Amino acid sequence: MNKLEVFFDYICPYSLRGYEYLTELAPLFPQTEIVWRPCESHPRPDTHGPHSDLCIQGMFCALEQGVDLWAYHNLMFEAAQKSPIDIEDIETLAACVRELINPDYFRSSLQRGEYIERLNEANRYAFEQSGVWAVPAYRMNSKKLDSVKDIGVTKEQLKAFLLNHA
Repeated sequence: MNKLEVFFDYICPYSLRGYEYLTELAPLFPQTEIVWRPCESHPRPDTHGPHSDLCIQGMFCALEQGVDLWAYHNLMFEAAQKSPIDIEDIETLAACVRELINPDYFRSSLQRGEYIERLNEANRYAFEQSGVWAVPAYRMNSKKLDSVKDIGVTKEQLKAFLLNHA
């Protein structure tokens, strides 16, 4: 089975668009496993916000709890870009995910900083080891598809990448 690594940030509009494309295309490639690689395009202390660190830490919590990550991503992209809600507030995020994960567990995990190191590792993996410079970015079978700054990736580019490297 092929593994498609998807590097993304919930606050990035190009990541949202790439996620929507992948939602459409994934059923056409059932032999491809998707590995979600969240990373912060503007990590703290960068003043450009809002910051997605809590959303990403929450994804690691959801992953450990066996939550459907597609459903979690839908909520976080909605929260970060479409609603939008205050994604820098743990209470607000806990309320947002209450249908997917126990909000008390989610809240306390983030308050304790249980996933901060995983967030830092994810950022290092993306930017230092995988050569990601903009999100979304895709890696599969030693091949890569990177975004064009301020444009992202088209659905046609993503489909061709999946067809050619699967």
